Amino acid sequence: MFPFPLRLLHAAMIPLVPALMALAALPAQAADTMSKIRETHTIVLGVREAVPPFSFVNAQKQPVGYSIDLCLHAVEEIKRELKLPDIKVQYKLVAGPERIPKLLAGEIDLECGSTTNTMARQDKVDFSYTFFVAGMRVLTNKSLHVETVKDLKNMPIALAKGSTSEKLFKQLGDGELRDAKFTTYDNNGEAYKALKEGKVQAFAQDDSLLQGLVSNDKGIDTLSLSRLALSVEPYAVMVRKGDTALLAAVDRSLSQLYASGEINALYDKWFNTHTLTIKMGRLTRDSFVRPNKQPGVAMVLGHSI
Repeated sequence: MFPFPLRLLHAAMIPLVPALMALAALPAQAADTMSKIRETHTIVLGVREAVPPFSFVNAQKQPVGYSIDLCLHAVEEIKRELKLPDIKVQYKLVAGPERIPKLLAGEIDLECGSTTNTMARQDKVDFSYTFFVAGMRVLTNKSLHVETVKDLKNMPIALAKGSTSEKLFKQLGDGELRDAKFTTYDNNGEAYKALKEGKVQAFAQDDSLLQGLVSNDKGIDTLSLSRLALSVEPYAVMVRKGDTALLAAVDRSLSQLYASGEINALYDKWFNTHTLTIKMGRLTRDSFVRPNKQPGVAMVLGHSI
């Protein structure tokens, strides 16, 4: 027998229902990486093995690149805010398809690579201010001319797993490119190798990444980038959804670099070298002048990235 009348218990529970529903709608645990860093004196950066000049492992087996430099600058801001000058930086290699899963699992704290801010990804993670804007193009033999999507019909095309190009071209495969043959490779390096070996005729990926691959392959002079641009790809640092304090520190760091003009020297360090020249595009420059978090868009009507 209940010591409290059921009628009164039911009445008492009614006001709690909206609160309980709201509680259920919240994430299981709000991300608070800054507190974890304060306790452990450690931050883990997710880096890529081979996406030069953004994030790659050099001949000395050290992670380096434009994106990594930006993240290390953010680490200095985190040190200042937490008053912890001895924060240790750890690096963890992540492949394209595992970037978001490893971030959400807490295996990395910041993802420092060449990740496009998209509407679809915003459902899972948060993004910093844009630090570079690329465009999706295709790399082909110089004998081929790709001016429109139709020029890719019937072609064997390489795609990199987990990339926005894979997503867009799979959509095109249901329509304009239904006769094309797509092969998805685990990473950019394998897709690029397939193109060089003649297994495919085109490799679809962000132009900056394609240029980075070609620049590291000095013997290649038979490949060219298409004039056709298929998307606008704003790169940003990824953090866990709702990790507001960490994201604020990253954004402050980027804002300081942009406002001081230091970003220009950092850009030249990685994009104006003896092996690689990528002129700063208007959209990238605009992102430095007016920091923003605009998501990328497909330039092909009716499709998304």
